[in-house]
Amino acid sequence: MKNICLNIDKAAVCKETVAAYEAQVKACMETLENGSGLGNDFLGWLHLPSSITAEHLADLKGAAQVLRENCEVVVVAGIGGSYLGARAVIEALSNSFQWLKKEQNGPIIVFAGHNIGEDYLYELTDYLKDKKFGVINISKSGTTTETALAFRLLKKQCEDQMGKEMAKKCIVAVTDAKKGAARVTADKEGYKTFIIPDNVGGRFSVLTPVGLLPIAVAGFDIEQLVAGACDMEKVCGSETPFCENPAAIYAAVRNELYKQGKKIEILVNYNPKLHYMNEWWKQLYGESEGKDGKGIYPSAVDFSTDLHSMGQWIQEGERTIFETVISVENPDNELRVPSDEENLDGLNFLAGKRVDEVNKMAELGTQLAHVDGGVPNMRLIVPQLSEYYLGQVIYFFEKACGISGYLLEVNPFNQPGVEAYKKNMFALLNKPGYEEESKAIQARL
Repeated sequence: MKNICLNIDKAAVCKETVAAYEAQVKACMETLENGSGLGNDFLGWLHLPSSITAEHLADLKGAAQVLRENCEVVVVAGIGGSYLGARAVIEALSNSFQWLKKEQNGPIIVFAGHNIGEDYLYELTDYLKDKKFGVINISKSGTTTETALAFRLLKKQCEDQMGKEMAKKCIVAVTDAKKGAARVTADKEGYKTFIIPDNVGGRFSVLTPVGLLPIAVAGFDIEQLVAGACDMEKVCGSETPFCENPAAIYAAVRNELYKQGKKIEILVNYNPKLHYMNEWWKQLYGESEGKDGKGIYPSAVDFSTDLHSMGQWIQEGERTIFETVISVENPDNELRVPSDEENLDGLNFLAGKRVDEVNKMAELGTQLAHVDGGVPNMRLIVPQLSEYYLGQVIYFFEKACGISGYLLEVNPFNQPGVEAYKKNMFALLNKPGYEEESKAIQARL
């Protein structure tokens, strides 16, 4: 079976320059392996794929089956790393129009706890009024405002509609092993629980129960997802020569481009199913590298859609960008362009061609145009959208992120900056314990 592979031929960085990074990259990889660098208490993801047992996967699949058998809808409540990875995989593998299907192969998966939109939450609770629904509450502390607020609403509605006994069966908590509000609630109510490992940060948690449980509930093969990640763990390991290690090369090239003034990386896909993979990647790299006044700004686009909105800027705007394209080799389905006798749209030159061929030529034509326009390009080639290859993609980006953060000389595993808005929000809402902050803010308003 093929692996995903990275092509840097159009990255505007010569092979000699990339090769010069070998010693630095190896040092960063040794720092990861030895646990001797910044954030070393959050390295549980590094060998996570190869440490997942068959028994653990069976437990997750058993809990997923209970929800699949008893629920028409399952709400995944989480924010950031507590939902983006699961959503990325689920949406990449799902039928694009599953909502419109009369017959479902398992429950519909919806998401909450990732915003504080009153209309969103009202419309969600209204949609659930006549549904048998369950909840996967993903929160280490149980006090993250967005998720805790959504879970409070959903817990009450689930109990009111289904009774406490059935609600107990249909609510699962993914949380801390011993402490926190979510753990206390789960133990008190008797929910099935899974543990978020202490040494795995949210944005690296897709291959923990945080991601694996919702993915299993959606009906996808978590064993294959883990198998792909496990194989990529080997490919990106310290035993692999630098020139054959895609994570090492990706980290080296993007840091060299950053030194050359390319401050923005745009992740590109040509398959709309990958939209949330882009969103997961943005959090992974933005939260890991954006600190100490440093960091490549992670942006993302869905092509060819966004070529009609962002294409002009990318082609001729400020030359501070480079692109990494996720290129899927083989779609799951085949659809050919029909011939039309009148040919008013002028598309008969495409008659008989697969739609994917048209898409691939749009991809190639765009790459050539952007490279000519001064935008370096890398391509991550993925054989197909399957659990196995998505597992490879996830681990590849995670390993490269750890290396890249150390090359940048930041702590890739903390996120101190995200606390600033929370402190202000709590002070403005008069949360107990924030009286001094409230006074300071009021003086500024």
